[in-house]
Amino acid sequence: MKPYTTMINTETGFLERAQNHLERKLSSMKGQYLDTETYEVLLKNEDSLVYEVYENIEMPKKPGELYHGSSIVHPGKVGAEYFMTKGHFHQVLETAEVYYCLHGNGYMMMETPEGEWAAEELTLGIVLYVPPCWAHRSINVGGSDLVTFFVYPGDAGHDYGTIEVKGFRKLLVEKGGKPTVIDNPRWVGK
Repeated sequence: MKPYTTMINTETGFLERAQNHLERKLSSMKGQYLDTETYEVLLKNEDSLVYEVYENIEMPKKPGELYHGSSIVHPGKVGAEYFMTKGHFHQVLETAEVYYCLHGNGYMMMETPEGEWAAEELTLGIVLYVPPCWAHRSINVGGSDLVTFFVYPGDAGHDYGTIEVKGFRKLLVEKGGKPTVIDNPRWVGK
């Protein structure tokens, strides 16, 4: 691999040299939202685009390499819950990740297998460090796209399955017109 540069559109998240473009629609978020009735109604009306990910040019999946790209969470809600990413641990659990907020307003919901949790606000210019062993999910609480740039080790991998089965312990919902953290009544314990 040789050094290279690339451009990122800070409003749209488009990464010029991206080779991978992932689109997650509402249909791929089944079981992620608390209000299942509203989810089904919304899905019948339109399979909305919830979020997108652009990843850099193909890199070796090995230690020493840094995968990077952009994540775009579109505005919207399912009931009182905001549009969000599926969320994941890394397959190599002892892996950290860095996010830099380029556009919009949101939060990163995070938790450890042992039950620690945190919800950190994301606004223009904020750099967020996600420590090793923390699952994380981006949540858009604003009226425009939430765009972040991310970097993580090339050998980290993604574990979406744990979150799909267990969910997050905490949810971010709109209460009284503002984002509020609540316990997830459907969280599946150990």
